[in-house]
Amino acid sequence: MAYERVLLKLSGEALMGDKPYGIDPAIVHSIAEDVSKVVANGTQLAIVVGGGNIFRGLKGSAAGMDRATADYVGMLATVMNAITLQDGLERAQVPTRVQTAIEMQQVAEPYIRRRAIRHLEKGRVVVFGGGCGNPFFTTDTTAALRAAEINADVVFKATKVDGVYDKDPKKHPDAMKYDNLGFQEVLSKEIAVMDSTAIALCKDNKIPIVVFNLFEPGNISKAVAGEQIGSRIGNSS
Repeated sequence: MAYERVLLKLSGEALMGDKPYGIDPAIVHSIAEDVSKVVANGTQLAIVVGGGNIFRGLKGSAAGMDRATADYVGMLATVMNAITLQDGLERAQVPTRVQTAIEMQQVAEPYIRRRAIRHLEKGRVVVFGGGCGNPFFTTDTTAALRAAEINADVVFKATKVDGVYDKDPKKHPDAMKYDNLGFQEVLSKEIAVMDSTAIALCKDNKIPIVVFNLFEPGNISKAVAGEQIGSRIGNSS
């Protein structure tokens, strides 16, 4: 295997599948099946999940909510997704722990870095909910932060498209896909991969990012094995 410890970033929208809102159980089952194979082969895997399928802080703010309040509501949405993922993973016989940046001890552990690492060493998947616990930060930034904290080898950003393009491939048939990109190129060209804080964190900590299509069965396993799928962002393009 190419990577021993990985951080998988899942957007809340990815959990919707084709539904207009909420969570598609079939998507959760598919993710759990892929993750179970990866973990069975000895890879240590942590997950950061977004909450856009339930509530997105920026949309709440745009509708007139106080930005900090809206972001906290979005953080709670990520916890709902994290608990749902835990249930799906454990039904696939994958031992899983949820850790949240906002304490809610009846449903999850508080985020403790050393405990998270110990869970990973014991072969458990750790799902990080609640973002980073602070408003004004995205779950992409949380993914980069947690990846650095747990010494992950790579960040996997699993999306609805098969990589990074120079423009939206759904709107532009002539959109060009990037196989490899440098961090500085992403920042200078403002290429929409993750927000700039997340990109800068990964750049500073030399953690590559691989962007790929979540809905292709087996893609998580392929990414862990180091196969050329999606787009790779690193310190040199």
